[in-house]
Amino acid sequence: MSKTLQSNALPASPLALAGVRVLDLSRVLAGPWTTQTLGDLGAEVLKVEKPGVGDDTRSWGPPFLSDENGTQGDAAYYTCANRNKASLTLDFTTPEGSEILRALIPHHHVLVENFKTGGLAKYGLDYESVAKLNPKMVYCSITGFGQTGPYALRAGYDYLVQAAGGLMSVTGQADGTPGAEPLKVGVAVADLFTGLYATIAILAALRHAEATGQGQHIDMALLDCQTAVLANQAANFLVSGQAPKRLGNAHPNIAPYQVFPSQDGHIVLAVGNDGQWQQFCAAAAQSEMAEDPRYKTNSQRVAHRDSLIAGLLLIMASKTTAEWIEILEQAGVPCGPIQTIDQVFQDPQVIARNLQQEMSRADGTTIPLVANPIKMSLTPPVPRRAPPALGADTDAELKSLLGLSDAQIEGLRAKGII
Repeated sequence: MSKTLQSNALPASPLALAGVRVLDLSRVLAGPWTTQTLGDLGAEVLKVEKPGVGDDTRSWGPPFLSDENGTQGDAAYYTCANRNKASLTLDFTTPEGSEILRALIPHHHVLVENFKTGGLAKYGLDYESVAKLNPKMVYCSITGFGQTGPYALRAGYDYLVQAAGGLMSVTGQADGTPGAEPLKVGVAVADLFTGLYATIAILAALRHAEATGQGQHIDMALLDCQTAVLANQAANFLVSGQAPKRLGNAHPNIAPYQVFPSQDGHIVLAVGNDGQWQQFCAAAAQSEMAEDPRYKTNSQRVAHRDSLIAGLLLIMASKTTAEWIEILEQAGVPCGPIQTIDQVFQDPQVIARNLQQEMSRADGTTIPLVANPIKMSLTPPVPRRAPPALGADTDAELKSLLGLSDAQIEGLRAKGII
């Protein structure tokens, strides 16, 4: 088990986003990933959830959390994206509930939502309505396809966007090989990239709002972000006019840069330049390959990929993964094992970087989490609040922000509004 960082304590350093308040109307992953990142950096995030149900991902298990009595709690999925937030349960589809939410808007700087395009207008919670209540509000909408265009009203899910956005067309084994078919990535990267782009946009808009007093509407679409992160694959198409194809674990622009079977498993060999190729040949005692004109430069190695890889398959199978890593690391050739997730958290580098942490709720429930990876010398991310139980902060937030009395809160609860 890796060393864990336990902390619900106040930070020793100032928080980069201290004083920024975020109203989080989002669910599932892209929006919550955005608001968790803002919360990690010091913002006070208020997560608004449907009474009795909450974020969809609270039920997306197993596995589930359990308390000391073994009672089933929230799904692990929910915990991955909801650290550093308070939870307020509120049915804002009711007139009284929408008025409460509208009353909360002037107390916040940022609102994040991922409802269908136009879905909040009937509650008076669209950007135009919110801007009248708080002109400085940074309002971020996250949808599958954006606020405009022929697909604007479609529901968007990560899987569909990985498919529509080209990622699956370049992921998976090559046509004509065993198991060849388009594959999705093993985590919801369209959601995650959108969450990170949304965070960047919100930070820029906050800077603008502080300077000018003007808020703005941020329109984030999963398809836009998925298309943007096609990166070199998109550039390859735009320059050549040829759509990239699936290459399995090979790289379209570099060779050798892929997985090879070793004597006892597999190893990733990542030769990124011609110098590293020469270093590999020397370490592997392959002087003939080093001098072969077909392999002298990266472009030549890519052009002669088939013969290159055929030769390397025999060479890499001659030693164990550990033997190759020892030889190649000494020679300065990038390489590494393929680790399972349990091995990742046992890796000494992961342990040294404090990437696992544990946090505790007020009821004593301990939640293991992956730490925020941002490292900052003066204002680092700080784990201040464990992912909250549903509605854990409803009373406290309504009292502190809106001045509601115990009797008013109980009245709302009796009506099912909170």
